[in-house]
Amino acid sequence: MFTQSVPGRSALDSRPRPACSEGDSRMHLLLVGPPGSGKGTQANLLVKRLNLVHLATGNLLREAVSEGTAAGKEAEPYLVSGQLVPDDLVNRMVADRFRRDDRPRRFVMDGYPRTGAQAAFFDDLLRPLHLDLEAVIELTVNDESLVRRLNKRLMCSNPNCQTPFHLISKPPNVDNICDVCGAPLVQRIDDTAATVRHRLEVYHKTSQDLLGHYRKQGKLHQVNADQDIEAVFSAVKARLDAIKIR
Repeated sequence: MFTQSVPGRSALDSRPRPACSEGDSRMHLLLVGPPGSGKGTQANLLVKRLNLVHLATGNLLREAVSEGTAAGKEAEPYLVSGQLVPDDLVNRMVADRFRRDDRPRRFVMDGYPRTGAQAAFFDDLLRPLHLDLEAVIELTVNDESLVRRLNKRLMCSNPNCQTPFHLISKPPNVDNICDVCGAPLVQRIDDTAATVRHRLEVYHKTSQDLLGHYRKQGKLHQVNADQDIEAVFSAVKARLDAIKIR
């Protein structure tokens, strides 16, 4: 059974924004790609520039726990201990969010679904809500570039801050010191070269059914993410414009 990990560092804020009115244009997107491909960064830009809600699995888990939902209570031990969250629990947590009255009308998913089985469940969840995915954007980067990219990531060691940095694209003002709180910066244990290679191997093995599922539906669109952030966003936006999603 595939399981989903709960990110240890704070992710982009994906708490629900007011839903758009029924007359607004729809946009239901999924970002997929290997670790370090920039899914969170691109999701943040889509939120800011296209007025989408960012639904990241880790944030949804924390929200479910804080609100005391049934799935949240069951997930809390996993969240506290950093263990893997079972597939069926992740499915129920996502279902709880989309069955609420304030479910988003315009959204970008990040971190779910991750397998063909999850994708089939998600299809069945969205269909009666008339929120079927319109596009799945796969951010592609070759493995060696990802190893170099992730090996240069740093994170604030303060558990109440955990601001991310990157030695190339977002270096700290002072070497190894967090710009926000002044705490030392550390490298995540899962960003070492050996660990990154293992994570990529796992991703390639587990993503094939997922990508095949959406390829058969004609919804899968690849974007080269081995370029600067703005160039990647422009390519994503061009894909959306080409398939006439506004």
